[in-house]
Amino acid sequence: MEDIRWKKFKLCGDYNVDMRSLYLAWATPGGLEKWFLRKADFFTVPQRRRERDEQIAKGDTYAWHWHGYDNTVTEKGSVLEANGKDFIKFTFTDNTTVSVSFSTRNGLTIIDLLQEDIPQESDPTKNLLVQCQIGWTFYLANLKSVMEGGKDLRNKRVELESCFK
Repeated sequence: MEDIRWKKFKLCGDYNVDMRSLYLAWATPGGLEKWFLRKADFFTVPQRRRERDEQIAKGDTYAWHWHGYDNTVTEKGSVLEANGKDFIKFTFTDNTTVSVSFSTRNGLTIIDLLQEDIPQESDPTKNLLVQCQIGWTFYLANLKSVMEGGKDLRNKRVELESCFK
């Protein structure tokens, strides 16, 4: 019997940054490259590459490249929803989905990240839930660091790739 506790997880973070700036950090190629990706390419339905400061939209596809890895490592997927203000949903690794919601509380912007449809894996070293939860925890912390203080915590050296596997 499948254990549904391993099918999804939710993380949240609080940011002393206005909601619009945080939304754009997720919703533009240039925004994602400041804290998350080495290169974020988004393509409209007619396959036009979006500009660095142009907002993504439902139906866009993407090709992402990570710092610390060469160009052979690419994450591809599609944007399922992007409402322009407080919600983004996209496909991710192994046909999972990631939803990112933005709200405000007590003068802070809150980001709730939910990753769902995670396939169950019998080999613990390949457990996508654990690996993605670790990754997203780091990137949400890096988003806070970049947006609140300007310090980028990512490894940007390909020669160090093996220490992160």
